[in-house]
Amino acid sequence: MEFSDCVKFANENPVAWLATADGNQPRVRGMGMWFADETGFYFQTATMKDMVRQLEENPNVELAFFQPDDMAGIMLRVAGAIEFIEDIEMKKKIINDRPFLKEFGLTPESPNLVLFRVSSGEAHFWDWESNLKPKDIIKF
Repeated sequence: MEFSDCVKFANENPVAWLATADGNQPRVRGMGMWFADETGFYFQTATMKDMVRQLEENPNVELAFFQPDDMAGIMLRVAGAIEFIEDIEMKKKIINDRPFLKEFGLTPESPNLVLFRVSSGEAHFWDWESNLKPKDIIKF
């Protein structure tokens, strides 16, 4: 498998479970990924969320994308460190792509709008057939 397979799978299954750390307590939440491409996995949130503080204190995260089927489904797990994105053009694009953000009073210039991505790390796929096999790690 290649990183392009991870990008394709994430875009086809954009709801991810994102795990952070709050001190020594793990925290996980469902997130709608904005998009993935060869430069990483992109998300947005807002500063009023505890997650932003958690990411500032510890940028290491793990993501899990899931595609159900009749058996156990297929999962893509991604581990890496996030990086915050301050690019105003990207913020304009996300406001256009996700108009519901305007309902929260967010604008591209808003300091409360937070974009981040996981641009490097490692990933692997899991399914029932590979359950007991060694992981095929994909570095990106």
